[in-house]
Amino acid sequence: MSDKSVQKKKYIIEKAREIFIEKGFVAVTMKDIVEACDISRGGLYLYFPDTDAVFQEVMKLEAEESGDSFSGIREDSTVSEILALFFKEQKKELLHMRDTLAAAKYEYYFFKKTDKKDNLIRTQMMEAMKMLEKLIALGIERGEFAQVDPKQVAENIVYMLEGLKVTALTSGISEKIIDRELMILMQRLITED
Repeated sequence: MSDKSVQKKKYIIEKAREIFIEKGFVAVTMKDIVEACDISRGGLYLYFPDTDAVFQEVMKLEAEESGDSFSGIREDSTVSEILALFFKEQKKELLHMRDTLAAAKYEYYFFKKTDKKDNLIRTQMMEAMKMLEKLIALGIERGEFAQVDPKQVAENIVYMLEGLKVTALTSGISEKIIDRELMILMQRLITED
């Protein structure tokens, strides 16, 4: 693919992302993407056969970009500080769920009969659980956290956050509730001295 083609494809993906955030997955048509990109229908079909393919590329792009959650970590950060940064990022996302692809992702997996192994939401949850489990185990090893089952606590954190995301999308959630729930999770880890 030429450099111009790569740039055009990237442009289509970025514009489509805006549409998926606004409309979800189910309501978006190829016509919507054509109009947003101001290209011909044939021009769009050169790159993507359908909205499913476009959305998969949008999700790949978002997954690549979300890897920066820990960019604010200093070399001398404690495990508690790293976990607090993770929770801060989660809170920011929860407060702005309507500006994310979350609703479109849920629609995609509710309405598309995809293999569970190919489910990006599940994959991201499993990766978060593994990362948190290692982080909690390190916190226990360093004496920052209480003696808990790292795997169980990591699963609890991820499932609770996923529940908060669904709540934020479906009925809204206040900052006060988010702070309370995150504090409950942190209190479970703090050692008693």
